[in-house]
Amino acid sequence: MNNGSPSQVVIIGGGPMGLSTAYFAAKAGHQVTVLEADDRIGGTAAHFDFDGLSIERFYHFVCKADIPTFNLLEELELGKKMLWRPTSMGYFIDGKIYPWGNPLALLTFPKLDPVSKIRYGLQMFLSTKRTQWQDLDHVTTKEWILSQSGQKVYDLLWKRLMDLKFYEYADSISAAWIWTRIKRIGTSRKSLFQEELGIIEGGSETLTAAMSDRIKSWGGTIHCSMPATKVEIENGEVRGVTTKEGFFSANRVVSTIPIPYIPALIPDLPHEMLERYRAVKNVGVVCVLHKLAKKVSSNFWINIVDESIQIPGIIEFSNLRDLPQPVVYIPYYMPVANPKYKMSDQSFVDESFGYLRKINPELTEKDLIASYVARLPYAQPVCEPRFLEMIPPVQTPIRGLQVADTGYYYPEDRGISESIRFARDIVHAWESDRGNGAR
Repeated sequence: MNNGSPSQVVIIGGGPMGLSTAYFAAKAGHQVTVLEADDRIGGTAAHFDFDGLSIERFYHFVCKADIPTFNLLEELELGKKMLWRPTSMGYFIDGKIYPWGNPLALLTFPKLDPVSKIRYGLQMFLSTKRTQWQDLDHVTTKEWILSQSGQKVYDLLWKRLMDLKFYEYADSISAAWIWTRIKRIGTSRKSLFQEELGIIEGGSETLTAAMSDRIKSWGGTIHCSMPATKVEIENGEVRGVTTKEGFFSANRVVSTIPIPYIPALIPDLPHEMLERYRAVKNVGVVCVLHKLAKKVSSNFWINIVDESIQIPGIIEFSNLRDLPQPVVYIPYYMPVANPKYKMSDQSFVDESFGYLRKINPELTEKDLIASYVARLPYAQPVCEPRFLEMIPPVQTPIRGLQVADTGYYYPEDRGISESIRFARDIVHAWESDRGNGAR
């Protein structure tokens, strides 16, 4: 295969990373086919009909650092669809919401002593100014916060959040991973006292639908309800992808689905690589959406460190995106081996709405209009220190076969912007010796 020539490309997965790879590949002149197991494109950004409202199954928002998103929106002539909203966050502790996220909130917070406030504030401020992460790559979040902010801050503000997202892995999460999240949110501000987050008008579907349309206009095809069953390899080269509906020939295959699926999908990879894929741990998520008759709060995000509530926070999405009624996301992160992951949808609905009523006692049963439960078994890789050293490189030993998932963005977040950047870089590597000819 001539690496500089147009290729037959099969992309496994139609989420943000897969669609972005298909977009840049089709733009560069490759013949592109996307295979998506779900009945719709979008992956975690896919919309569904929630009681008459088109909305994502899993919440997404935009920060001011998300330059690849802005560039792609402009390229798709959707720049005016990018909207910015003043937002706020809070901490729910001991039955009360405390404002958070600005110097005044920290100064007036009654749960920490002055020294702890200074240490915490300094760590958060310096995190927004830091540009390098390599020295944080070899320490855990717990070690980093304890060393900078102290035991009181960790125990009050962080420990329960980490425990309720990662459970048995909570003490093994890379400090570089948490730093990128602090910086991304901390730098998305209108001023020192005002956080400002973004939303694409119409939701993520506005972007994914536009990418899909452009891919098809360039001759690409997208197959939904078409899970890949095996990547076919011969003489050290990729030959294509088998599905239940038939075989798709290709001289390039890019898998963008979660790494835990790879050993079954590509069993002919070297044993050492398969073992490295199997070693990557993940936690799943059960994400509950509630449509309500009244608001829970005025905050977009509330971190919860209350012993009586078994979730790390809620996202009141309607305080970011203009919606006819309040909509709240309630994510339950946990390893899928946890018995609670197998609870019924109704049990999660009942429990989570009960938590909302603890946060806002004015809510009544009559205020619950509709609910929906979405699940992902592999929602968040467990990014231990030196995480990138744990996983195989994107380019496999098989010629024409590349494998990655959102964990490969480490230490960056697993969002749409990073999907766009990562996909662009993958395709750019193909194009480096092609010269002109891109659309």
